Amino acid sequence: MTPNRRQFLGAVTAASLTGLSCAPTDSAPDGARAAGSAAGPAAGSAAGSAAGSAAGAPSGANDPLGVRGAFPVTRELVYLDNAYITPSPEVVVQAGQAFLDAKASGPVSLGEMLAENDRTRGLFADMIGASLAEVGMLYATSDGENIVSKALDLGEGDNVVIDDLHYETTYLLYQELARSSGVELRRVRSQAGGAHPDLFARHVDDRTKLVSVAWVSHENGFQHDLGGLAELAHAHGALLYADAIQGLGMLALDVKESGVDFLTAGTYKWLLGGFGVAPFYVREELLERVGVDRYGSLHVSEDLGDFRYRIYSDARKYGYATFGFGAVYQLRAALEFLQEVGVDRVEGHTVPLAHRLREGLLAQGYPVWTPADNRSAIVTFDHGRDVGRVRSDLERAGVKVSLKRDGIQIRAGVALFNNANDVDSLLELTGRWA
Repeated sequence: MTPNRRQFLGAVTAASLTGLSCAPTDSAPDGARAAGSAAGPAAGSAAGSAAGSAAGAPSGANDPLGVRGAFPVTRELVYLDNAYITPSPEVVVQAGQAFLDAKASGPVSLGEMLAENDRTRGLFADMIGASLAEVGMLYATSDGENIVSKALDLGEGDNVVIDDLHYETTYLLYQELARSSGVELRRVRSQAGGAHPDLFARHVDDRTKLVSVAWVSHENGFQHDLGGLAELAHAHGALLYADAIQGLGMLALDVKESGVDFLTAGTYKWLLGGFGVAPFYVREELLERVGVDRYGSLHVSEDLGDFRYRIYSDARKYGYATFGFGAVYQLRAALEFLQEVGVDRVEGHTVPLAHRLREGLLAQGYPVWTPADNRSAIVTFDHGRDVGRVRSDLERAGVKVSLKRDGIQIRAGVALFNNANDVDSLLELTGRWA
């Protein structure tokens, strides 16, 4: 029987708390929660019940966060390709299915969907330490930097500073702006896999309008020092933009402490959601300066009569048209899941596993591109072996990673459901190659 709208709205809320009880039991052995893993939300919170024991996956050495049973992928693969796409927990799948079922039986009203959008914005704002007014919804990560770059009215004599660890969208964006408006693009060359603020300082001056980075690089997982970059940019009257798709959900972030001015993140990676929605943070003092670059009915905050309308003044103004609301409902379930587990606990679990992988690779003699002191869950290295053999061995072993640069490089990303056995499975393969 398909749910009506009222049942659907209730089901989505309930799913984020109880939907995990449907998850098949993981094969992890019984055991007590690992020491120190209760940081963040209290151990008696919904994290323990909804994301752990209710999933039939007791926490222990094989599952310190008690979440493996919520992720079907753990029953099929050693999945370490989370920097590409992170699998969703079943509660997120259920939220998306409930939305589709409701649409089939009696479509949810726009008002109800917009209310869900606001609830999701609130969860995201809480995650990053922002106010609700500072968070809007976009459609993809690249939307955010397009909006910001147009609002800054860049022109001849101005410059934008990026680095060679950024995503290709940003290179393309400023390449075209350089051609059309004459703005200068300055590129920082990373050293030993990192691009610290002192390298940016050589390129930033009083004509710099924007410093743009991928907070965590998709290339090798390097985590930029947002605080140091914000201090550098602001000292020259510039602003700091962060593409955060490879960091949020993996790492804890307080936007106020970091000093970042703008931030966007698609949700299909570490935020555990789907495709087609991307939260966008704009520091409150900049909301008036960063206007909209197109117009649509969702801009309307008030009907003034006689076909005149008032536009939202807060970050809602950036979502001009109908969203992929199924993805919004999925994102709400994902954010509640992460809230229950605790992003600080995710970071405390995954980053040490990435360090374990990096150290193991170095011991086997592999050149690792990810810096030694890096604080993210991504590791990239050159395997130096026949690409065909590497692909075949990975497939036979059921180990999923990204093969980069025509297959000669491997990128692995550790997520909250991974464990030491997963890391060691990859190291067993690389040990054979070595």
